[in-house]
Amino acid sequence: MTPNLICTLKAECDEKELHKHQFKVKFSRRGPEKYTVYCDQPRTVLEAIKTLHIYEEKIACADENVIIQMGKGDNESSIATHFPCSCIRDDKVLTISCEPEIVGNVQPNLEIHTKDRYSIFYIDKEGGKDTKTKELFKNNAVKQFRYLRVYGEKGITVEEALKRDGRFIDDLSNFKLFENENTVTMCTQKVDNLDNKKFKICLPRQLKRKYLEANPKKQRDQNRQSASDSSQTKSETWSVITIVQQEGISVKSRLEEPDCSIDTDEIRNQLREQFPDLKRLMESRFTVDYFQKVLNLRKENFGKIQQSFSQVHRVRKLLELGKSVCKVIVKDVSMGTGFVLFDTFILTSAHLFKGYVEGKELQQDVEVFAIFDYEEPEPETNFYYFRAENTFIDFDADLDYAVLELNPEGSKPNQRTRAQNIKAPPGLLSKVGPLPANGEACIIGHPAGRMKEMDPTFIIEIEKREQAASDYLSQYKHPLIINTLSDHVRNQGIENILQGGHKAGKIGTYHTFMYHGASGSPVFDGLGRVFGLHTAGFTFGFTKDVESVIEYAHPLIMIFERFVNNLKESENKELLKRVEKEAKGNKFLTKVLNTKQDAPEEQMEISCSD
Repeated sequence: MTPNLICTLKAECDEKELHKHQFKVKFSRRGPEKYTVYCDQPRTVLEAIKTLHIYEEKIACADENVIIQMGKGDNESSIATHFPCSCIRDDKVLTISCEPEIVGNVQPNLEIHTKDRYSIFYIDKEGGKDTKTKELFKNNAVKQFRYLRVYGEKGITVEEALKRDGRFIDDLSNFKLFENENTVTMCTQKVDNLDNKKFKICLPRQLKRKYLEANPKKQRDQNRQSASDSSQTKSETWSVITIVQQEGISVKSRLEEPDCSIDTDEIRNQLREQFPDLKRLMESRFTVDYFQKVLNLRKENFGKIQQSFSQVHRVRKLLELGKSVCKVIVKDVSMGTGFVLFDTFILTSAHLFKGYVEGKELQQDVEVFAIFDYEEPEPETNFYYFRAENTFIDFDADLDYAVLELNPEGSKPNQRTRAQNIKAPPGLLSKVGPLPANGEACIIGHPAGRMKEMDPTFIIEIEKREQAASDYLSQYKHPLIINTLSDHVRNQGIENILQGGHKAGKIGTYHTFMYHGASGSPVFDGLGRVFGLHTAGFTFGFTKDVESVIEYAHPLIMIFERFVNNLKESENKELLKRVEKEAKGNKFLTKVLNTKQDAPEEQMEISCSD
């Protein structure tokens, strides 16, 4: 026997001698029986438990369905079945049970070492900021415990440790661990110094998703609870402030804050590491041909947009008209945009209230706010708001519009009592113009509930709509993908608005970055006339975020015609007189008022996805 072999065997014997320990196991949370497991060699916890002759009698499920509990109360946690038994202290009690679905344990077939070779840390079952509602685990059965206890050999990264664990989702990456507000561990850092620490997982905020949609319900619930003992006015004000402040700040602004704990070096390193892959991805998705098409399209239309929207007097006019645009909050339901039509009446999109309308009444527990002058992040008190009545003045699902009346006086967020003499800005009804066949357009709204934004664009002519949609889809290159997405938007009724379609001349189309939250925005032409109510787009969800191949607006002339017809049918003569007075001097509206109303249009077979 060689000296080297003798030394190896001796080392193995010494390690086994050092390894000897024992722990207890229960097969029911409520049952009193505890069985002692004697472990005399390195192995996984489940392998050690299986040495009990009673195991097969008590546990009838596969290893992948086994879940193991450790500890009680605030320290209650679950461990993976392949957790090193060397990391279980003497007389520790484990509870083992079965779940009907696979928990996600994966046996990594790694060598088991002594305790000093590992770092053991805890992951909270609840995610941290921006992650509370996201799925982190393959099976939520693990969330019956406060923590997931995770192990990692010293030297590996946090990301590697969680992937080896097997209970977390497969595509978990680019995350951070927050021990508290000021202590952050990147997923690329090693586990060496994490022993016995407790963390919450925070996923990166996905910018485009935030850009497209906002869902502040959770935050609103917390704010309502914290303000439950306040007066009605104070509670209402607090709720509005909170909703308005949903916007995040830019990375640059965050980095400039004195208490910023973001590791800028880590960010730069990650960007450098990802750049080659990012470059390959961009080259595969956006070919030279694609960029050339876009460039040609922009060359064709840039001159038109520049001519109208670079002239100071036109911009000044649009900014003045934009004062009538407001952010519409349907509390706990949706966010959108609207604008003052006349007096205290605002126009917005009907689909913002979908599922909460009974006849022409909003459900009693639904509150609607219109927020004006929300144009700057600071100071927060610059904006003012009105509560809307729960009865619609007019509501039409076909043309996707709703008219609501605001309370006569508004409020400011720092006021404890209702403000005096805060009035709604002037309406835009007198500025209504016809739907242009081509030319410039500009949308003013609150996309994703953000501050007021302006997007100069151009009308896509009827004969060019099909090509515009096709050009947008061409970025995906593969014919199968393009055909699949084409079928998807075709099923939404896009052919109805293409040349020859029965709705082709009854909407205006364009491309805009304003998606979710911008529904109900006014669309202006190059002369500053408002011609459309921005409604939606023909969307697809091929990527994680919803995209649109083309967006559209319903003509305000058509909406006005329907509105007047409905007022006549309801015999609301007083309001009709107010409308006629406001429309006086506008030749387009006067023509509608003097024309006999036709039968209502057939329902437009397109989806409202904004």
